[in-house]
Amino acid sequence: MKIQIRFKILSLCLLAGLWSAANAQEYDVTSPDGSLMIHLDVATDIQYAVEKNGTSVIASSPIGLTLSTGLVVGSNATVKSTATVSVDEPIERLYGKNDGLRDHYNQLRIDFEENYSLIVRAYDEGVAYRFETALAGNVDVMSEEANFNFAGQTQVIFPEADSEMRSWERSYNTYASIAAIDNKKFSITPAMFSYAGSGIRVVVAESDLLDYPGLYLQPSGTTSVKGKWAYYPKTVSFPDNIYEYHRVIEREAFLARTAGTRKYPWRVVIVSTDDKTLLTNELVYKLATPSVLTNTDWIKPGKSAWEWWHDAILETTQIPSGTKNLNLALYKFYVDFAAQNKLEYVTLDAGWSTSYIRELCQYAASKNVKIFTWDFINLPVESPGRLAELKSYGIVGIKVDLIERDDQVAINWFEQLAKACAQQQLMIIFHGCAKPTGLQRKYPNIVNFEAVRGAECTKWDDTPNPDYHLQFPFIRMLAGPLDYTPGSMRNVRRFEFQPIGTGVPMTIGTRTHEVAMYVMFDQPLAYLCDAPTEYRKYTDILSFLSRVPTVWDQTLPLAAEVGKYAVIARKHAEEWYVGAMTNYEARDIEVDFSFLPEGVDRVADVYRDTPNSEASAKAYQHEIMNVTSQSKLTFHLASGGGLAIRVRDVNEVTSIGRSEEGSKVSIFQNSDRTRLTVRSKAPVHEINITDISGRVVQHEVMEVQQETHAIDTTRLGAGIYVIYVSTDERVYSSRIIR
Repeated sequence: MKIQIRFKILSLCLLAGLWSAANAQEYDVTSPDGSLMIHLDVATDIQYAVEKNGTSVIASSPIGLTLSTGLVVGSNATVKSTATVSVDEPIERLYGKNDGLRDHYNQLRIDFEENYSLIVRAYDEGVAYRFETALAGNVDVMSEEANFNFAGQTQVIFPEADSEMRSWERSYNTYASIAAIDNKKFSITPAMFSYAGSGIRVVVAESDLLDYPGLYLQPSGTTSVKGKWAYYPKTVSFPDNIYEYHRVIEREAFLARTAGTRKYPWRVVIVSTDDKTLLTNELVYKLATPSVLTNTDWIKPGKSAWEWWHDAILETTQIPSGTKNLNLALYKFYVDFAAQNKLEYVTLDAGWSTSYIRELCQYAASKNVKIFTWDFINLPVESPGRLAELKSYGIVGIKVDLIERDDQVAINWFEQLAKACAQQQLMIIFHGCAKPTGLQRKYPNIVNFEAVRGAECTKWDDTPNPDYHLQFPFIRMLAGPLDYTPGSMRNVRRFEFQPIGTGVPMTIGTRTHEVAMYVMFDQPLAYLCDAPTEYRKYTDILSFLSRVPTVWDQTLPLAAEVGKYAVIARKHAEEWYVGAMTNYEARDIEVDFSFLPEGVDRVADVYRDTPNSEASAKAYQHEIMNVTSQSKLTFHLASGGGLAIRVRDVNEVTSIGRSEEGSKVSIFQNSDRTRLTVRSKAPVHEINITDISGRVVQHEVMEVQQETHAIDTTRLGAGIYVIYVSTDERVYSSRIIR
């Protein structure tokens, strides 16, 4: 551990009106790998600075708090004592994007005579500081000083906030420098600052935000930004329109009214010289309060069917559908779809009714499917019995919406609801909410936060696009999991896009760009936003979506550049998944499979763009390839394109004919190998036969439902093939020889 403490004895000078404090003290805290250093200067105020590999990243920047008692934390402070500690220990977690998370840092704690402390940590991936106070009674925090004075010009990716601090579904504005930003504008956090010459990226964020307003950033000079916060609400609105409910009309002159003895949020500076490392940076999570829940057996991440994005419109079904028909029969259809495709959940969005919810939950339970329901924020916040009522229906989780604030009062709602839900053993998704700051570590029943410009926004504009998709994984996703709701099968090119407010919208990007989101994005509860009837048209993709995990044992970024492309590999149990995405620029990417175990053959299910994907965003190719740890494969990504791969055991594709007793599907081949007979107890939708490269060489759609189907294979040349039989329940596969 490297923590240096230096004392400067300075004379008091009045020369030319200048003076400096006596006994100024300096402290350096270095990261375990030695690459990062945070420097503290304690004199008339407290200032910090950050270096990366000896290069200044943050120049001296003052920090502090002003309290209603008259105490200015950080001003003319007297050091009482210091303590250092080096920590290297595993973090136990229920789920996430890495199972083996390591908490490795050097820490300095400075206690001051004025009854407050400053804690500073240096990790390999970033630095952080926080204040603690030990004061009697309650205090008002009148203001906070948090400055980030960059050591030169930086390019900025700025998620500009709305003036009323009500939205976190923000697209990014890019600026050549901080000086180019109107000083009246401010951004939500995290935000990114990049040094063009050195390639150093800096992401400013916060962690462990409890009982305090959220952090924004505002320009403060040509190379600096400063913290900004929502002041405490004085009056709020209570109209009939729920979209204006709890809207702040007037604010107090203080930020927070809080206990005098407490910990304040961590101010976090993440530093990277390799863009791909940002995809697995979990510093915000590491700094957050550990879990307070002892029994977590009931918390189960997974995937959910969902009706809202496509307005519950089910084409080619006899069941009345659409938002005017949100009833038991319609939702049973979604439950059946979830059960058939091994989706753990169905989410009922706004418009569900208590008239059928109990029966639906019972029906879903019989199919091993569980129910989430949407709820407006004021109901669980203002009605103490609301959560118990919802639990009594049989639901397992709620999606709380329209919070749209992050002042101290609203921030307290998050913890209040997470705790109350945990007492009822309910999972919770926060929607229409502020960004996460690690509360999901303290309460792992929080499975998602929205705070991203997700697929729902395609109803209104084109901001959820490939450019944006290659920005937020490097910025917003550092704060925590998100609720993007991917899965659109209505894929279009950029120039074809039109917003559709009512009805079924469309999304920009290729089919495989959309599928890759399930590997690229952190979403412990992942949605399938499109209609069951649409997915059934593409059974190979549905097979992938039914299998892809939502939480991971290991996340391994392979290659990335902020705003341009990303390639990531993730491991769950013995399977690996690879996702790749590009912005509007077509490009070739290489996947190096050296992450696989040596000497073991694997089969890769590859979903890739085709040469036709530039003209038709729906065009894709499903191939099956043999891969090993020695494989290096190059794939072409179309404009707005992507790639999704499932790497599985070579023995998974087994015969499902006579040898598999009790199977719902049996496949037989006649003696001269010119005909296949498929017998199925479940309805068969289509049959695909692929050659050894994964190319589909024969495709049969079953328009008539019957138990036996005869397939003429005389058109096939000699060789080894794989037959895929798609039923309501799953896709069966087997090798055949011609």
